[in-house]
Amino acid sequence: MDSQLLILTKMDTRKIVINSRCIQTIESSPDTVIILSGGRKLIVKESLDEIVKMIQEG
Repeated sequence: MDSQLLILTKMDTRKIVINSRCIQTIESSPDTVIILSGGRKLIVKESLDEIVKMIQEG
């Protein structure tokens, strides 16, 4: 997988940029939780399907 920058929205509407290589897992329960390789968790407004589509369209 090539490295790709994803622009996502935190729950407080702030935009964040994440390197796709840093993502370990993405959970949808019901909020979308991204777990980064260092163990940090981020909750974002985008759905799991939207994030996967961003990565695939890269």
